[in-house]
Amino acid sequence: MIEGRLADRAYTGIVQIINDEQLATGDRLPSEARLAEMFGMSRTIVREALVRLASDGITEARRGAGSYVKRRPSERLGAHMAMADLAATLGTYEVRFVLEAESARLAAQRRSPEALQAIEERLAALRTALLSSAPAHDEDWFLHRAIAEATANTAFLSIFDHLREDVERILKAGVDISRSRPPEVIAAMMGEHDAIVEAIRTQDADGAALAMRWHLSQGRKRLMP
Repeated sequence: MIEGRLADRAYTGIVQIINDEQLATGDRLPSEARLAEMFGMSRTIVREALVRLASDGITEARRGAGSYVKRRPSERLGAHMAMADLAATLGTYEVRFVLEAESARLAAQRRSPEALQAIEERLAALRTALLSSAPAHDEDWFLHRAIAEATANTAFLSIFDHLREDVERILKAGVDISRSRPPEVIAAMMGEHDAIVEAIRTQDADGAALAMRWHLSQGRKRLMP
């Protein structure tokens, strides 16, 4: 647990270096040894932070050449979460890839007519919210929750509800950042949700899981410039 907290601090410290020094895509980060010295931590902790940063799409490792900036977190993220919380919040994506892809798969296999109707209603509410200037994070959350509920397995709901605070921060940030960009970005977000629901509607289990994973991977990318 202590090592995890230290890795979070190293993660935050590296993001701060990227932002404070205005590092651009392709710029090289300080070496592991230098970062460990700067943070007063072991290279093992710094390496763990770099692995997580690479998983989140912020950095990339080049064999024998160190780590480089791949994407910078959007400055608008700071309006929704403290940078100290960035590691833990983005870390929920790793859980969501597993949890929500499988919930979409099972929802496609098991959804009842009533559950499908609830999903369709949540999708329509999200469309209305996204295509207006109204907040849309609640509608987004409840659509994803309706999909989890359609699995007919309450364990999915329990775990999903446990993640709500972190997921809602991401949803708020994602909509805010996307609305600051060309309209095609919001259209793409809506299209991803349409694809998930269409696969559930036609009971295409593999397609639903794939569509959910694609949506989550694109959502994580939208948090970066």
